[in-house]
Amino acid sequence: MTTDRATLIEERLRAAIAVEHLEIEDQSHLHAGHAGARAGGGHYRVRVVSPDFEGQGRLQRHRTVYAALGDAMRADTIHALSIEAATPAEAGL
Repeated sequence: MTTDRATLIEERLRAAIAVEHLEIEDQSHLHAGHAGARAGGGHYRVRVVSPDFEGQGRLQRHRTVYAALGDAMRADTIHALSIEAATPAEAGL
């Protein structure tokens, strides 16, 4: 299921924004016993680099990522998400 979730995250981000670099790390094992983990939701760290983030502040970039993920941000799919969103220049690409 975790691989399916990572694939879902990747597909939705790539469909919504121009992704130049993407890393998805399943950190669910670090949250064993946490309420969200018991409900079936995963914990993920995402590092996404996109020129679409140009001119956006941190909050807007996070909103862009959350909007791309849509209904996957339910507790039974993705319970928690750590986001690092950068432009290609910020990422050194």
